[in-house]
Amino acid sequence: MSDTEYLTATMTVDRTPEQVFEAITNVRGWWSENLIGHSAALHDEFVFTDDTEYAGETARAKGGIRFARFQITEVVPGRRVVWHVVDCVRSLPSDRTFSDDRDEWTDTNVIFDITTDAQGTTLHFTHEGLTAAESACFEACSRAWTFFITKSLSQLITTGAGQPMASYRR
Repeated sequence: MSDTEYLTATMTVDRTPEQVFEAITNVRGWWSENLIGHSAALHDEFVFTDDTEYAGETARAKGGIRFARFQITEVVPGRRVVWHVVDCVRSLPSDRTFSDDRDEWTDTNVIFDITTDAQGTTLHFTHEGLTAAESACFEACSRAWTFFITKSLSQLITTGAGQPMASYRR
């Protein structure tokens, strides 16, 4: 991957495009159980937080995405879903994995393109706007997205159970 390419991940499963699409829109099943809002239809908005300890509050001990608000801007069932990052705030970690650019996801697009061939259904994931050359979180974000797309989402599609971030501790 060159420094100017967007963050991507790809996986292929032996399922229909409709099954892959259905799993993508079940964001609580593969990314985070803590979503607020709806994540399946055109113009839906949802909020993501990676905090599992303080519901609705900023985590105190670690860095990462504290808040990201998405709007679904394109939906083609069985073929494509696009989330636009309306705004995002990250807290700074003690280990400095992330930079001081606390809102670098804002105005980026998270794209799920679904294709089929003889090997099965392939999901091409792109976080458009995050590049190795310009994105401070590129390495950490790439590791995270790769896990959630190639492991958690794949497992949700094939077994019915993904590995999302756990729900808030109550």
